[in-house]
Amino acid sequence: MFKEDFLHYIWKYKLFSTENLRTTLQETVVIINSGDHNFNSGSDFFNAKLNIGDQLWAGNVEIHIKSSDWYVHGHEKDSNYDNTILHVVWQHDVDVHRKDNSVIPTLELKNYTQKDILDNYHQLFSSQDKWINCENDIKDVGKFQLTNWLERLYIERLEEKSKLIEQLLVSSKNDWEAVLFKMLAKNFGLKVNGDAFFNLANKLDYTIVRKQSNNLISLEALLFGQANLLADEIQDPYYINLQNEYSFLKSKFKLSHQIVTPFQFFRLRPNNFPTIRIAQLAVLFNKHQSLFSEIVSITDIQEMYKLFNISLASFWKTHYSFTSQSKMSSKKLSKSFIDLLLINTIIPLKFIYLKSIGKLNESEILEAIRQLKPEVNGIINKFDQLQISSKSALESQALLQLKNSYCIKQRCLECVVGKYLIGK
Repeated sequence: MFKEDFLHYIWKYKLFSTENLRTTLQETVVIINSGDHNFNSGSDFFNAKLNIGDQLWAGNVEIHIKSSDWYVHGHEKDSNYDNTILHVVWQHDVDVHRKDNSVIPTLELKNYTQKDILDNYHQLFSSQDKWINCENDIKDVGKFQLTNWLERLYIERLEEKSKLIEQLLVSSKNDWEAVLFKMLAKNFGLKVNGDAFFNLANKLDYTIVRKQSNNLISLEALLFGQANLLADEIQDPYYINLQNEYSFLKSKFKLSHQIVTPFQFFRLRPNNFPTIRIAQLAVLFNKHQSLFSEIVSITDIQEMYKLFNISLASFWKTHYSFTSQSKMSSKKLSKSFIDLLLINTIIPLKFIYLKSIGKLNESEILEAIRQLKPEVNGIINKFDQLQISSKSALESQALLQLKNSYCIKQRCLECVVGKYLIGK
């Protein structure tokens, strides 16, 4: 069979013959407006306008697989359903009544729906052992349709990312610089240490970071100390200097260790060691003490790359940790790492900020993300095998949204691809 949401889909998009519609009591039905789809409690469609018989009706439409589902759901006892002007069902098995015992006109859709629509639906949802339901057919969707859908998916992804940022704005009393610091810290930790970095930044009062940002050794000491990475006995002048500075800051600002997520070094490439990433984060906020203001004013991606062109203190040019020495290297932020920061922090934050002040231009956001290379991961590789390739970070981000928010959740009826395949 099928689920009730398929009937919602058929009614919403009128995927049935609308000529000569009649109720189960043979009254003519003319659809003027099928109504607004309601995804919350209450009738399935609000504010519909229908001609039933010789009468114009305005009200709600309720949809069920069988007419008797009206009683299964207890609608006959609920006055909220008294404004139902049409009961749309697949199979009519019993007359239904409102709370006042008046009969509700019923339309049986199976008499008006084309067989092709049902066959396409069953073919899409009866897939067995497939990565996504449409994997054999997604390549057949028109380029224009798919391009527009991916753009919408990317904007949707930005909207979802805004939820965390909005929470941080509330907790920081709309301090955009503080939110940027927390979001960047999270992304500096990448997947393995992201939670630990975010915990470090979120537990640390940003006003203290701001006060120490003009002194690199103080800022380094603050971050390394709060990360509990200055507790060892290491006879190195740089390390001892950090310990002494942190001891002073700890006393001055009454700091305490609140970090509950440990930092991981195991199986990480040396360039991703938390010591290196913390050192880079410190240099970045030492070099740009109003980083968010600078980011907002920049419209060119190449200027963004220059913004993140930083050089570490001399100690870190020959070390990956406080104890392990390395060959001399600048350990600058790589272009691919900066791309991740732009994708996951800078562009989303800028999107939300411009939206909040009423100056959002979506085309500029889309143009910016198109200039970045796509991520490389298992999901993007699998779509590439299905002949849906990513030419930029816009496509890769959109495909991640598609897979995680639609394909996995079987939301094919809300997806442009699913709609095309069912309606073709």
